[in-house]
Amino acid sequence: MRIQDLQHALASIGALPCHIGRIHRAWLKGQPLDAGTRRQKSEDYFPLSVRNGLRPIAAQVEGLARIQSQHPAADGSLRLLVALNDGQMVESVLLPRDGLCVSSQVGCAVGCTFCMTGKSGLLRQLGSAEIAAQVALARRIRPVKKVVFMGMGEPAHNLDNVLDAIDLLGSDGNIGHKNLVLSTVGDPRVFERLPQQRIKPALALSLHTTRAELRAQLLPRAPRYDPAELVALGEDYARRVGYPIQYQWTLLAGVNDTQEEMDAAVRLLKGKYGVLNIIPYNSVEGDHFQRPSAERIEQMKRYLHDHGVLTKVRDSAGQDIDGGCGQLRARAAEVIDHSRLLRRANAVKTTPQA
Repeated sequence: MRIQDLQHALASIGALPCHIGRIHRAWLKGQPLDAGTRRQKSEDYFPLSVRNGLRPIAAQVEGLARIQSQHPAADGSLRLLVALNDGQMVESVLLPRDGLCVSSQVGCAVGCTFCMTGKSGLLRQLGSAEIAAQVALARRIRPVKKVVFMGMGEPAHNLDNVLDAIDLLGSDGNIGHKNLVLSTVGDPRVFERLPQQRIKPALALSLHTTRAELRAQLLPRAPRYDPAELVALGEDYARRVGYPIQYQWTLLAGVNDTQEEMDAAVRLLKGKYGVLNIIPYNSVEGDHFQRPSAERIEQMKRYLHDHGVLTKVRDSAGQDIDGGCGQLRARAAEVIDHSRLLRRANAVKTTPQA
């Protein structure tokens, strides 16, 4: 479902733009669609046709997504496994300090070699209303003042729906523009379309290395940008919108944590209007990538910072509860698939033989 579909459904029952806006605001607060305000009850505001026709629309919106399970972590984050109307699942993460990480796709087509989500491939796109519904669900639990599009999927591969969701969240959702963060591997459409938007989100670019050949190995289906070219595009956007670019660097022991990489990162990023987020890898069972030691992570942060690159360590939220995005969904999918196999096997056992 797209946000436009919801708007058309509301208009069909006689809702005017002012009514639609109020319904949007109630929904994105996690409230019933017909919620009133402190000063005005809904029955004193909505026309009779809207009050009578809203219930089936509200049921459809409520059915977009539901919380399948909640997984609290020691760092204050809360990972949500969200079930969609067709049975597919995505993950959202309530972050410390009123943030929320949302998904834009079921699976992902980029195939980053260090990413659990990419291992499943792309299963389907999320509609803009399904993206916004993740915010509505999260706000029923606690406040959300920042939304980052860093969950499952490559937002640029679902750009129309992502931009529609950003537009709604930045207006009726009451979220500041710089607190809407779109993360991308660097699809050219992002740099073409974001400057044209009414609401221009902050941008996070997946860099991960200064070497083009290594980046191509780590992000096999990402656009073939030289890292210097990608940084130049990011710098241009940052200067246009007035808030810095976030450069993402997933730290892989023995791969992109060398002194040579750090020196090259200084040459590439020193003086740029941006911040380098180094993200220690979440090691998973059976994976050949490993997380650098805590001492090495701190050394790298200090070295980069001392040489003119603003650097922050960004551990994935919920290290103790399957912190890597996609792990909860993968485990849930395994359970579902196993249950289906068991049901089929039992059905075969109980079927009378000819």
